[in-house]
Amino acid sequence: MRTQEQYLEGLKKMRPNIYLDGECIGRDDPRVVRASSAIRMTFSLVDNPEYEDLLTATSHISGKKINRFTHIHQSVDDLLKKQEMTRKICGACGGCVQRCMGIDMMNAISGVSYDVDQKYGTSYYQNFLKFLEYFQENDLVCAGSQTDTKGDRAARPSQQWDPDQYLHVVERRPDGVVVRGCKVHNTMAPYADELLIVPTRVMGPDEKDYAIAFAIPADTEGIYLIAREAFSTARKPEMDAPITSAGDLESMTVFDDVFIPNERIFLNGEVDMAGKMALRFALYHRHSYTGCKPGIGDVIMGTAALIADYQNIKKQGHVKEKLAEMISVAELVYAAGIASAVKSTKAASGTQVPNVIYANVGRRHAGHNIYHEFNMLCDITGGLPATIPGTAEYLNPEISKYVQKYVTRREGISPEDCYRAFMLASDLLTGEYSTVVFQVAGVHGGGSPIMEDIAILGSYDLNAKVNIAKHLAGIEVKDEEKK
Repeated sequence: MRTQEQYLEGLKKMRPNIYLDGECIGRDDPRVVRASSAIRMTFSLVDNPEYEDLLTATSHISGKKINRFTHIHQSVDDLLKKQEMTRKICGACGGCVQRCMGIDMMNAISGVSYDVDQKYGTSYYQNFLKFLEYFQENDLVCAGSQTDTKGDRAARPSQQWDPDQYLHVVERRPDGVVVRGCKVHNTMAPYADELLIVPTRVMGPDEKDYAIAFAIPADTEGIYLIAREAFSTARKPEMDAPITSAGDLESMTVFDDVFIPNERIFLNGEVDMAGKMALRFALYHRHSYTGCKPGIGDVIMGTAALIADYQNIKKQGHVKEKLAEMISVAELVYAAGIASAVKSTKAASGTQVPNVIYANVGRRHAGHNIYHEFNMLCDITGGLPATIPGTAEYLNPEISKYVQKYVTRREGISPEDCYRAFMLASDLLTGEYSTVVFQVAGVHGGGSPIMEDIAILGSYDLNAKVNIAKHLAGIEVKDEEKK
């Protein structure tokens, strides 16, 4: 397993192809290094006794001890530990773990590439196993890239006025393919070793060129990572805190005639399997959300409870009601993830697959409540998080006494502790990372809400409930309806 220093050293050696603030930058740029904070934590905590059991696993192909973020789930326990690990690291870093996207996609490819081989006699699963061995041996970080720009939303991929609105094959060679297009919403792609690509949707018979899945180094010629940064509010060093390390870089990832060698391809034209691969990734990622979103909920409710205590309102009825509501949201989502793991099944490849219903119900509940959680935090903290003076004013010799005096609340709590608590609330409620990214990702991450509804309704046996109602109403249930 790598150290965080080795991870950063590996990034430094990669070809500069990140575009940020109007310039092309290398991966040793301070903004890239800062954004990688959560990823670095997945390396630095592996030897910490508190995290080691969650962050490490035994490879099913080599028998070696590996980072769990490179592991293919083999059991219910693997899914449970992945979920708990995600929640715990969210609390430690104060935001998104980020590394889950890649391993969720690896698990999806593991099961579906095997199924494709069984149906078509291809060798995609063997390609995947070779890549997995390399991936685990080098403790790599992958960015999952699924969502295409989609152009005209009323048109299918093959009907687009601009065919590049969906990533697709533009040339087929004996040794591989050339692809063109763009994947968007790629969290942490600028500081990933590899990019993993899967289809974004079900493909039709005439959309063979769009049914493509592969892995490719993130600095490959023809790849452009057009980035957007989001960080917690900067502070003076004297007032630094763990939350100030939180942030990320999102990428619009352009593929301008990029060559993909055959050995890196996991799906290539089998249109009937494109949708299965897309949905399988979404399933794994929604299960990860049942750890991630409770982890974010822990941060929100903890901040609300802390400030309620400092303001001496923690016993007020409306505050207790809001805290109970926050707890209920977090733990119901987490419970759904546990149920999804316990009710999971094993794919033909041996990969453990979360239960569709419980994973999607948990993710749906989280998405529907994310703005409500922030609203309750806002209600408890009041307006100060939006107007609190910055750390330069807090430390200014001429006016610091005023800032310290007027941010202090309950007697017995120091001015600095009060200030730090409200600055944390400010980061959560007004910061570009904790507010904007958390809230939008809370709704759309892992797929937009309508896709969760489709997954739930498509997998749920609603007819059985109708039969219960018919029985209780005295309506005959016909034999063909007893399925």
